[in-house]
Amino acid sequence: MADERRPLPQGYRQGIITAITVLLGFSLLFLRFWSFDAPGDWTPTSIVAALLLGISLVSQFIALWRALQVADDDEREYGKTLRWFLFSVLLLAISLVLAELYYTEILPF
Repeated sequence: MADERRPLPQGYRQGIITAITVLLGFSLLFLRFWSFDAPGDWTPTSIVAALLLGISLVSQFIALWRALQVADDDEREYGKTLRWFLFSVLLLAISLVLAELYYTEILPF
């Protein structure tokens, strides 16, 4: 019984795919404007923020790839996809905070 496949309720996969793509779009635009178009020199803080943003982007792509798989209709697989997405959101949040701290010169290095 424990190994029995449990499909997701209708609409769950579509919702997570939409959430991932919206966040992915924001992340790519933030990467472009903050990392490439913003004036100023690279510092250790900005490099760490950019690296975390890059890891977050890769995690978002992995979450999107998982969400588009047929196997993700199973509750267990969907849970793994949600964890990938949560990981990418947390990394993005940390990256945004570091970028803001650097931009406002709270962290001057």
